[in-house]
Amino acid sequence: MAIITALTKQKRNPNRVNVYLDDEFAFGLAAFTAVSLRVGQHLTEADIDKLKVADSQETAKQAAIRFIEHRPRSIAEVRRRLRQKGFDEAAIDHAIARLQAVALLDDLAFARYWVDQRETFKPRSQMALRQELQQKGVNRDIIDEAIAPVDDMASARRLAQKQAPRWHNLEEEAFRAKMTGYLQRRGFPYDIIKQVTTETWEPASES
Repeated sequence: MAIITALTKQKRNPNRVNVYLDDEFAFGLAAFTAVSLRVGQHLTEADIDKLKVADSQETAKQAAIRFIEHRPRSIAEVRRRLRQKGFDEAAIDHAIARLQAVALLDDLAFARYWVDQRETFKPRSQMALRQELQQKGVNRDIIDEAIAPVDDMASARRLAQKQAPRWHNLEEEAFRAKMTGYLQRRGFPYDIIKQVTTETWEPASES
C-alpha cells in the first residue's frame, strides 16, 4: 500500500501528471487518467497496475487521434503506427475500438474518401485504386463497395484530355506512345487506353 503525496503537471507536457508515492516520484499519467486521484489517497499494487493500463490506453488513443488529424486513415494504418510507437496490442485494440465507437475510424468512409480524392485530383483505374487500398490494409469487400462507382473509361478520358495538349506537337506514333505509357502507369486496361488514345489524338492532329 502506498500513499499519494503529490500530483504535479509535467513541465514538458502539461497534459500529463507526475504521481508521487510516499514522497518519491512513481510514474506519470495522462491528465485524463489521473483526474480521479487525490493527495492522501491509498493505492494498492493492483490499483497502480490498473492506472498504468488505463494510461497506456489513453496515450495510445491520443496518439491515434494525432495521426488521423491531417487526413483519414485506415484501421490498419493506425494499428501499424501505434505498433511503431511501442504500444502493446491490448492498448492498440482499446484505442481503435474507442475511435470506431465515435466514427473517427471507419474503413468504408476512409476508402470512399481515398477514391474521391483520387477521382478529383489524380484519377486511377479501379485496378490501381484496389491495389492502393489493399496496401492501406482495407479488406476486399469494402474496397469493392468503394470503387464500384468508378468508371474507368470516364477517368481515362479525363486524364487523356488533360494531358493531350502537352503533346499536341508530336507525331502520331510518339503521341500514342506517350499517352499509352501515361495511362498504363495509372492502371488502365489496354482496350480503354487504345480507344482513349485514338480519341485524343484525332483533335490534336487537326489543330
